[in-house]
Amino acid sequence: MTERKHEHFSSKIGFLFAAIGSAVGLGVLWKFPFTVGNNGGGLFILCYILCILLIGLPVFIGEILLGRASGEGAVMSFQKLHPVKGWSLGGMLGVIASFFIMSFYSVVAGWGLSYIVMSLCDFAKGLSSSEVSDVFYSLSSSGGISLLWHGIFTLITMMIVFSGVKEGIEYWAKIMMRLLFIILTLLVFYNVNLSGFHDALEYLLVGSPGSFKASSILEALGLAFFTLSLGQGIMISYGSYMRKKESVPLMCSFVSIAVIVVATLAALLIFPVIFSFGLDPSMGTGMIFQSLPHLFIKLPAGKVIAVAFFSLFVFAAITSSMAFVEVVSVNIMDHYDIPRKKAVMITCLLTFIFGIPSAYSATGGIFPGWDSVYGMPFLETIDNFISVWVIPIGGLITSIFIGWVVPRATWKKEFMHGRKGTSLFYLWYYFIKFIVPVLILLIILQKSEIIRMN
Repeated sequence: MTERKHEHFSSKIGFLFAAIGSAVGLGVLWKFPFTVGNNGGGLFILCYILCILLIGLPVFIGEILLGRASGEGAVMSFQKLHPVKGWSLGGMLGVIASFFIMSFYSVVAGWGLSYIVMSLCDFAKGLSSSEVSDVFYSLSSSGGISLLWHGIFTLITMMIVFSGVKEGIEYWAKIMMRLLFIILTLLVFYNVNLSGFHDALEYLLVGSPGSFKASSILEALGLAFFTLSLGQGIMISYGSYMRKKESVPLMCSFVSIAVIVVATLAALLIFPVIFSFGLDPSMGTGMIFQSLPHLFIKLPAGKVIAVAFFSLFVFAAITSSMAFVEVVSVNIMDHYDIPRKKAVMITCLLTFIFGIPSAYSATGGIFPGWDSVYGMPFLETIDNFISVWVIPIGGLITSIFIGWVVPRATWKKEFMHGRKGTSLFYLWYYFIKFIVPVLILLIILQKSEIIRMN
């Protein structure tokens, strides 16, 4: 087997933009708002932030250290640091998660592409508020249109990942994330003047505690892992691209704070519109497509702003989809000794094929009766299974591997690059060794109903 040339990010800024881009993506702009709406607002947001800081950040640091210490992708990193191959299940679950997420993620991002074209065509002109919301149902219920945009988005992602880490992932992440932050901030400032802004603030700070259930804790954990791109093999791969001189804890803290900030901005973008126009906070996966057009048609130059926003929505999606495709492709390259472009093409073709049922999810055309059997559409079933089960279990295996299997000296050496003093290392190490596995396990057991939390 020929040795694959290992790439690196050009600088710490390159790593930050790539990691933030992967983490922010649709996890924050699409998944965060409707998950908050389904779980009652304020209390769920607090739980989500605590999950990021107390569980997500230590696991994030651990995944980056795992990748940098091994210099390998998600699966090979476990094998290189420990001879027992069974532990590589942690990396394999990450690859599986990235594959399945990409399969439905590109469908959602494809709807964003469709809304760019729809906005250029003034689709909301002359429509009532209810009719504007109903347009999304027409789009998502049209399997052929969803499939078209699913394919186009997958193709765009493929072309970017062809170029590799520096010229592809890092280059585009720097551009897209800067634009995304500017547009988000400007729209939030505009939302301050909306009639529903104060109601939205109250909902996001206090919310509806009655809607927060014990199962919401696991959903908050799954969302924290999803929005930090944990348990997906992404940060292990990105850690392998990180240079030794950078401080891992510092970089990971920056990314985690950035995710919380952008998630807050996304909530302040979506929920004031929902309350101003009397929409349902728990409207589900189509929230961003059903709520924001109400705002855009009220704005001066609304068409331009709508096109700009949905373009940036797609850009944010690409910064994550690049990472999903990269993780799967790198592991294909490692195991089958094939060149990058061929591995990327194989990955994108397979995720496109598996994404077809998600594109037809609202039509019942591929699997009639799926909703009746599983209680939710195909797309949401895959999303729920991955974010609530596969990702947390992968995080549990990773935390046990780091804390109990690999010698502490390995992590200390990597942790201390770019740092002085060891107190923070020991705090992180004992936290990921004793606290994180217990918290994740308790929440998984609760979701399994092996234990019940009222």
